[in-house]
Amino acid sequence: MRSSPEELHHAVTISVVIPVFNDADFLRTCLRALAQQRRPADEIIVVDNNSTDASAAIARAAGVRVVTEPLQGIWPAAAAGYDAAAGDIIARLDADSVPPVDWLARIEDRFTRLPDTAVLTGPGDFYGSGPITAWLGGHVYIGGYFVWMGLWIGHYPLFGSNFAMRKQVWAANRDAVRRTRSDVHDDLDFSMQLSRAEPVALDRTLRVAISARPFETPRGLGKRIRWAGRTLFAGWPAYSPWRIRRAARRRDQPGAHRPRS
Repeated sequence: MRSSPEELHHAVTISVVIPVFNDADFLRTCLRALAQQRRPADEIIVVDNNSTDASAAIARAAGVRVVTEPLQGIWPAAAAGYDAAAGDIIARLDADSVPPVDWLARIEDRFTRLPDTAVLTGPGDFYGSGPITAWLGGHVYIGGYFVWMGLWIGHYPLFGSNFAMRKQVWAANRDAVRRTRSDVHDDLDFSMQLSRAEPVALDRTLRVAISARPFETPRGLGKRIRWAGRTLFAGWPAYSPWRIRRAARRRDQPGAHRPRS
């Protein structure tokens, strides 16, 4: 998307990455919400991950950039989007995310006002369910994720439906993550690779609406739980908490090699 004259004064540029697989209706709503942002995105990248519905057509009709990733899976699709992003800040949504109108403005404000910010994430509010399910999803599912995974890896984890990072963070970690795996949680896997020099800031007021699909069926929720276990335990002992933290400390040492941005 081209920047209008009003956008040229922004201190940073922001690319929004949205992986999508057969989520045309959700994607349409997400792109509509992005079009209404008070601070427009400098670039929106929709990664078409072998969709057989109208997802890619909807993205092109909205005037956003479409990247095709043939390797099936959320991690391959997300990684392809991050690789393609040109912005100083890479913001991430899922196709079923609905950001409020000030989402990008608040992201820009945080990264410019606090230049030490490397990664920023926030929670989500479930829609499409009853109040009890929404409360459990927000407090137990997402709230528990931040608490327990934070204890496991030593810092707040990313929440894949709502986060932003400096481009350099992706450049430094793109070859360490398990980006070709289709059976792990990309946000948790990414979180496990971050060093202490790349702290994740959690802003609980930076919220987006997200679909309650994880709770539609026991099978769907069970799949996500299995993925979490696989993300944490596949590859042990290299992916054990003590190895992760020791590797992070090594990367923080002066002179440690980090890929260039």
